[in-house]
Amino acid sequence: MAAAESDPQNKHKLGRRGTKCSVFNSQEKPDTSQPVIFNPDFFVERLKHEHPQIFAELILSNITRLIDLPGDEFAQLTGESEPRVPASTGFLRSLNFLKRKDKGVVFGAPLTEEGIAQIHQLIEYLSKNLHAEGLFRVPGHSLRQAALREILNAGTEIDLETGDFHPNDAATLLKAYLGELPEPLLTHKHYHAHLKIGELTRFDENGDKTNVPDKERQIEAFQLLLMLLPPANRSLLKLLLDLLYHTARNQHLNKMSAINLATMFAPQIIWPKNVTASDLQGNIEKLNSGIAFLIRHSQKLFKAPVYIKEYARLYFKGSNSLQSKDDSTLFSRTKDTAYTAAPLSPITRPIGREVNSTCAAGSSESLSYTESALRELYQQVNSMPESAKKKKLIRQFEKQPLSTPLSDSRTPFSRKHWRSRSLGGMIKRKVLGSQVLTEKENSKMHSPLQSSSIDGQGTEKIN
Repeated sequence: MAAAESDPQNKHKLGRRGTKCSVFNSQEKPDTSQPVIFNPDFFVERLKHEHPQIFAELILSNITRLIDLPGDEFAQLTGESEPRVPASTGFLRSLNFLKRKDKGVVFGAPLTEEGIAQIHQLIEYLSKNLHAEGLFRVPGHSLRQAALREILNAGTEIDLETGDFHPNDAATLLKAYLGELPEPLLTHKHYHAHLKIGELTRFDENGDKTNVPDKERQIEAFQLLLMLLPPANRSLLKLLLDLLYHTARNQHLNKMSAINLATMFAPQIIWPKNVTASDLQGNIEKLNSGIAFLIRHSQKLFKAPVYIKEYARLYFKGSNSLQSKDDSTLFSRTKDTAYTAAPLSPITRPIGREVNSTCAAGSSESLSYTESALRELYQQVNSMPESAKKKKLIRQFEKQPLSTPLSDSRTPFSRKHWRSRSLGGMIKRKVLGSQVLTEKENSKMHSPLQSSSIDGQGTEKIN
């Protein structure tokens, strides 16, 4: 035992056994000399599991800040309406559909953690054989694939290192598994969002769109969108993209670049079921480019944006920042982020609403909160470049029953992009809601408010 402890490697192992986790509160004082195990997305995951509605509103509000989703496509993303994706126009159904008639434990069955555990054997084997030329492009042997499929369907653990199978067998079977899922891995309801993220481009100095992709905003949008995937889909996607990322890094050996891999996998993980290339009406190149982007940047996509982490942390820490009318205090601590975090949309303020509902002066606070929220949105719209879209948004605000802020209260907006066609509906559903009724009641009880303006710090000044 003494000899084992004297070995530096064993000392390290023994030290790890005694490692303490300081994530949860403990009455014992944590030993600062011990390494701290901390998941940077801990509070984000906690918010997702303990308050799924608040989490969904937080993510959706920031997605719609980045991409323009019309009302119907937004309803599909949230699950409020059935996904409308391209459908096959022919009489023949796809081969994948015919295969799904003979369902097994793994192949053709809905995605489960048990199925992922079986498929992980293929992924682990392939990760050790990235040198095979034409990996995922060259088909394997049909008889060996049939035997391997039967073993996996039976839920049996298999040793693929015996030499009975070739990497091309495992690669072809992995593609077949993904293609036979009842729904694409990236889901039907996310289909339109993926197309819109691929269209994100930079703006020039005049605020006009260019043809240069905005990679930072695309990464941010994908980070948010992938957080909305079901847990099993997200887990398998992470394993798959990690495998494809390392495959592309070895393209000098296997001749498979990111775009080549995307061409192989886009039909399996994002194409709507039972469609052919002609049914996608010119979106094939966009879909292939989108999957190639996921492969190239896979090491960044499964991390929550900094401002989401900060919001989740402050939510559970009970900070007053979340109850402030001005969200700039919330993001003052995230200056080290690579992205410019725009203020959260009013629908991401659940804590403030809960507090106001328990206050004696809840009605008046609700009124001022709604006015402040609308002023914030109005300022953001006014900072956009002159366009037909901007005029349409301003007309929507002018139709609101609440007072519109004066033009001299405009402040610069951190992004020159804003969701348009469904913004009016979002305001009515998420911002106004039942508060409009409260405001109408208050207007009967109180005298009309005097005109007000907002200074640079977001505080009201009554004239």
